[in-house]
Amino acid sequence: MKVIARTCVVLLLLSGLVILPQCQKKAEIHEVKIGGLFDLTGATHEISVPYADGIRNYIDYINEKGGINGRKVKLIEVDYGYLIPRAEAAYENFIKVEKVHAILGWGTGDTEMLRSKIAKDRIPFMSASYSSKLGIINEAPYNFLIGVTYSDQMRIALRFILDQWKDKSRRPKVAFIYSDTAFGKSPIADGYTYAASHGIDVVADEIVTLDAREAIDQLSRIKAMEADYAILQETTWAASVILKYARKLELKTRFIGLNWCADEKLIALAGEAAEGFTGTAPFIFTDVNIPGIRKILEYNRRKGVDIEGYILRHIQGWTTAEVMLEGVRRAGNDLSGSGIKKGLESIRGYNTGGITAPVTFAPSDHRGCKKLKLVRVVDGKWQLITNYIAAE
Repeated sequence: MKVIARTCVVLLLLSGLVILPQCQKKAEIHEVKIGGLFDLTGATHEISVPYADGIRNYIDYINEKGGINGRKVKLIEVDYGYLIPRAEAAYENFIKVEKVHAILGWGTGDTEMLRSKIAKDRIPFMSASYSSKLGIINEAPYNFLIGVTYSDQMRIALRFILDQWKDKSRRPKVAFIYSDTAFGKSPIADGYTYAASHGIDVVADEIVTLDAREAIDQLSRIKAMEADYAILQETTWAASVILKYARKLELKTRFIGLNWCADEKLIALAGEAAEGFTGTAPFIFTDVNIPGIRKILEYNRRKGVDIEGYILRHIQGWTTAEVMLEGVRRAGNDLSGSGIKKGLESIRGYNTGGITAPVTFAPSDHRGCKKLKLVRVVDGKWQLITNYIAAE
């Protein structure tokens, strides 16, 4: 009997008639392989390390329960140090050598660079980047986002400023502060567009590196322009430096940070300078009693792991892995890229236990969440200050 993939044929000879049904079993898949692309040593390691821990711990959690559809999940991880060439090399290894079923990625620059390869290779990819480019379905048909895009976060922050603005004699003046990276620049053009069409003056545009040690010149220019608000697209370290120097320079500017600079670590780094800082929160971390966070904390207590001070980044990684593997579960025995893609696209109103708004994907839209809440540092602690807000 000759074996041919995906066909079942038996060779029969009957009365001179040849019928060719040949039989072959499809190779059985015993484990689900997930590629993990993390920055454990590079410019964003302070937030990527706890994020990666969240992914590892969710995979351990789900394996304790028997895995996905009876298959254990294997995480194959690489530290790419936030360097795009290393990310590309790691991706090629995932596809050609490890033959992973899906990938959990990290940065904006590398995820945007890999978009066309991801589409060509038909590999479901869920990144920690929420760049709006990753939501363009015809350019990134295998990318999925569960965080609100940076551009939508920017629009929500600007809308919040308008809602708070009471001075009818003039328009609010806003500064943008961001790193000179694909991540930093991701929402800026959309921010300018929204501001121009909604009566907001952007009076300063400043670059602060992710590993900055001071920001005197940038903040001095913002002070000279008398900006009412400044919106930060930075990570925790840079945001803490900006806030400390703003305090030294006695800026009256109020600061709003997009999600990667609004976490528990910011308060530890910036101290009193963090007071009053507002942040966008696509992932809720202020209430440890919500079901999603309670489950994570119970797991970590059982394992003897302390995530105090890193709850947000940990739950981001955990929740991202959870949603990706929900797509794998729905794919059943079809663990091809297209099979997992269909599984993810079947998710409607997925409940993350209150950590995010309900997650919904569709074949025409891979942006899983489109609304978030705002948080603020009050008396040294993060507090929720709004209900869910959707971008216009």
